[in-house]
Amino acid sequence: MSYCVNCGVELDNTAHSCPLCHTEINNPKQPIDLTSPTPYPRKKGELEVLKKRDSAIVTSVVLGSTALSCGLLNLFVFQNGRWSLYIIGACLLLWIFCIPILIYSKLPIFISIFLDGIAAAMYCGIIAYQYPGKGWYQNLAIPIILLTTILIEIFAIYLKMFKNSILSRACLFFAEVAVLCSGIEIFIDLYIKHNVSLSWSAVVLTCCSIIVVTLTTIIKQTRLRNEVRRRAHF
Repeated sequence: MSYCVNCGVELDNTAHSCPLCHTEINNPKQPIDLTSPTPYPRKKGELEVLKKRDSAIVTSVVLGSTALSCGLLNLFVFQNGRWSLYIIGACLLLWIFCIPILIYSKLPIFISIFLDGIAAAMYCGIIAYQYPGKGWYQNLAIPIILLTTILIEIFAIYLKMFKNSILSRACLFFAEVAVLCSGIEIFIDLYIKHNVSLSWSAVVLTCCSIIVVTLTTIIKQTRLRNEVRRRAHF
């Protein structure tokens, strides 16, 4: 009887290496027995790889059954209001988000982002159908969704079409954060007060502007850029 010098597991006299840590066995007092059958199977088993189509089917069944069940409950049991529309819309939104990942991975990222924007607008439309309010859907929700979709599309185009680095991506990201926050507050002010007076978004805009100017300076200066890359290991 011998044991692995590395992990201490008991070794079979037919083993060439430790079955646990794969350390090579070299015990002159107990040579390897080549005549006895090995207790370990020689054929390696392999599990079938899960296909994206299978994941798509499971995801579609889960989301579809959830939407259908909530719709039936709302129709026959809990009939107060149309609460099931929110869940049905959320299931549809998640299903559209899963299209490029599970169903058709070759779908261009630009079309995927466009579909995600439409899905978000549809979900807000379901809420607006329940609570139309004072035109918040047309004057507030749609502009914010449109601005967000455009900014994401620009970021995706930049990543896809142009040669870029982590620093340039970060620079564009913070610039778009500043635009998004400023746009959201402008839309809110126009909807509520019918005039524009930046407050919290001005703080975000200032911070992002400082970051963008700093990153732009680093990108333009070769020595600074190389030093940052060396220290950040990218």
